[in-house]
Amino acid sequence: MDIAAQSIEGGFADPVFNAQTVFRAVMDAMARPGTVQPLPALAHPPAPLSATSGAIALALCDNDTPLWLDPTLHACAAIGSWLGFHTGAPQANTPADAHFAFIASPAEMMAIDGFSQGTQDYPDRSTTLVLQVGNLASGAPLLLEGPGIETSATIAPAQMPRHFIEQWKQNSKRFPRGVDIILAAPEGIACLPRTTRIKMMGA
Repeated sequence: MDIAAQSIEGGFADPVFNAQTVFRAVMDAMARPGTVQPLPALAHPPAPLSATSGAIALALCDNDTPLWLDPTLHACAAIGSWLGFHTGAPQANTPADAHFAFIASPAEMMAIDGFSQGTQDYPDRSTTLVLQVGNLASGAPLLLEGPGIETSATIAPAQMPRHFIEQWKQNSKRFPRGVDIILAAPEGIACLPRTTRIKMMGA
């Protein structure tokens, strides 16, 4: 299939309803960090952009939200074309210019502080990172505490970035600035907002 055909196919079958479904899942996951919100395969983007990541892009991105793709995704021209066709979102020149960053290889991801952190006056201008993970249960268990969590929660996403805990501690220190993370797995999504405190289990 050529790039033009791949760019057109695979979008939401019911754009309004499907976008609402994804948006609700993201909002619920942000409000309750560590919970897994199931999400069916509503989008079918070109590989290696996953169905879950593709659905997030279609629901949250538009022509006012520059996107950054990690090298794995950027290497596939069809992905950029697909995102451009279905969302209208421009490609960001640098990670620091992106409103959303899509990461297919989190273990090889650049440091979190290379993305936009927002400003003290406009902390919402930071980058939201969408990390494609193999699942949310087989990685190193993370203990979560903070707003939206009654006492504590645990989640174990696979293929997380190197030195993630230390990077996240630095991210927390920048509050109200800092990035937020959406974990996109085949079974659904979980979110790590910047207000969440994270440490390794047993640490």
